[in-house]
Amino acid sequence: MSSIVKLVAACEADFEDLLALRIRAMQPSLERLGRFDPQRARERLRASYSPAATRHIIHDEQRVGFVALKSCEGGILLDHLYIDPAFHGRGIGSQVLQQIFSDIDQQEAILHVGALRDSEANQFYCKHGFIFSHETEWDLYYQRPPQSLRT
Repeated sequence: MSSIVKLVAACEADFEDLLALRIRAMQPSLERLGRFDPQRARERLRASYSPAATRHIIHDEQRVGFVALKSCEGGILLDHLYIDPAFHGRGIGSQVLQQIFSDIDQQEAILHVGALRDSEANQFYCKHGFIFSHETEWDLYYQRPPQSLRT
């Protein structure tokens, strides 16, 4: 049985550690697309980083990832969900989504998420009930309807 995953508030001082984690998580997918650029990764996270919306993912008392949820037009945006590659395949991301789903379903909100083209994240989100919405040059976007529209 896997350990319980906890979500713990982040702060501004966590930015560099979260950036390093995001780069570790994204680098393989970005390299496959020929788009890996550490400076662009820094700029993109800096532009969207909101400590108030960000939670560390803690597993066995160790920070293994982070997640960020933000209000958006039409629901809630799952802006970031990154698990350190050393911890992939342990069900941690699924546990995080289950916690998020529980909160979102109580709000009766649509949950939105985007994933880089050719990233394994696309399969992960589809496996967890997200439905393809639209695409751009580099990303695929999904929605998870509120509980009341899924039953």
